[in-house]
Amino acid sequence: MLDKIKTVTVIGSGTMGNGICHVFSQSGFNVHMMDINQAALDKAIATIGKNMDRQVTKGTLTEEAKQGALGRIATYTDMAVAVKDADIVIEAATENIDLKMKIFRDLDAHCPAQAILASNTSSISITRIAAQTKRPNKVIGMHFMNPVPVMKLVEIINGYATDHEVTQTVVDLSKFLGKVPCVVNDYPGFIANRILMPMINEAIISLQEGVAGVEEIDTIMKLGMAHPMGPLQLADFIGLDTCHSILNVLYTGYGNPKYAPATLLTNMVQAGYLGAKTGEGFYKYTAGSKDLVVSERFSSKKW
Repeated sequence: MLDKIKTVTVIGSGTMGNGICHVFSQSGFNVHMMDINQAALDKAIATIGKNMDRQVTKGTLTEEAKQGALGRIATYTDMAVAVKDADIVIEAATENIDLKMKIFRDLDAHCPAQAILASNTSSISITRIAAQTKRPNKVIGMHFMNPVPVMKLVEIINGYATDHEVTQTVVDLSKFLGKVPCVVNDYPGFIANRILMPMINEAIISLQEGVAGVEEIDTIMKLGMAHPMGPLQLADFIGLDTCHSILNVLYTGYGNPKYAPATLLTNMVQAGYLGAKTGEGFYKYTAGSKDLVVSERFSSKKW
């Protein structure tokens, strides 16, 4: 079925959405990028262009190939128009179950009958999402890692009713993009976040309890466990609100208190300190600076 995939629609133009558009357009697919307003789409196109410029500078992409890839991306604010010719649609909206269920109801109503409907969700049940459609056999999880143009993994999640042929098509598609697909079954958090989020949460609990400071926790995990980024810095990079949402999915899904979000994490999210995207989380972020500076809220150990 891979030869039948010509047009890809991506719902959402944020960090994940524009990254997904980037890799598909670079691989020769016609890409329809859809969002609710044109300003967000224009910003996404600019981001894709900047990221491709980096590839050109590194010699991994030619200027001609860059222009060709950008030319294959069309932007839309009308979902019905964006998906009418789609062979596969990848939803990359924020990690909110109600929003995703509404999107999939709308996709089911407007997409061609043969189209595969995929979600880039990092934790929400594919089976539950698929139940919003009349084609649950064609619904699947296609969880890319951030940053999408760089990270090789695609976590592919089978819903309860996903057809084997659909799974194989998405596996082949991921390989065609130069990614490494790993197929898992539909349980809360799947594999990536079922393992990652409790680790991040435990790092936050350790900070909360005063076992060690921000830098010490991250340094131990980087130097002792060969992680490229410490868990607190990674949480900032992911977004503390996203971490909190995923932990709640795990906590609700398994009913196990070990998945309950740390009180410190909850407080930070409620206060609006969400990490890199808001300028402060466990670290402070200044535009143009590559120096990692611990937030003064934690340097005094009075949290």
